[in-house]
Amino acid sequence: MAHELLVGLTVTDDEGYARYRAAMTPLLQAHGGGFRYDFTIAKVLRSASDHPINRVFVLRFPSKEGMEEFFGSPEYLAIRAQHFAGAVAGTTVIAGYDV
Repeated sequence: MAHELLVGLTVTDDEGYARYRAAMTPLLQAHGGGFRYDFTIAKVLRSASDHPINRVFVLRFPSKEGMEEFFGSPEYLAIRAQHFAGAVAGTTVIAGYDV
């Protein structure tokens, strides 16, 4: 069963985040994953997060286990440490669900 993840971010460095996405996307695809939706957000009317959200996206994986393998892989963790940490000030997993 496919698994999707709805995520909200506070991106503080657009160029750094673009480098992160460029580096992680081939690895994401190699794990069978991909972006189904991707939005930049100008105005948030309500949020339970303790940080503002200016980016929202949905990631799709072949399974929840596949998602966990991707996020736990040494290759992804290295990309995240190099590019994500300096470009994103907050992350909120809004929902995870099987489809």
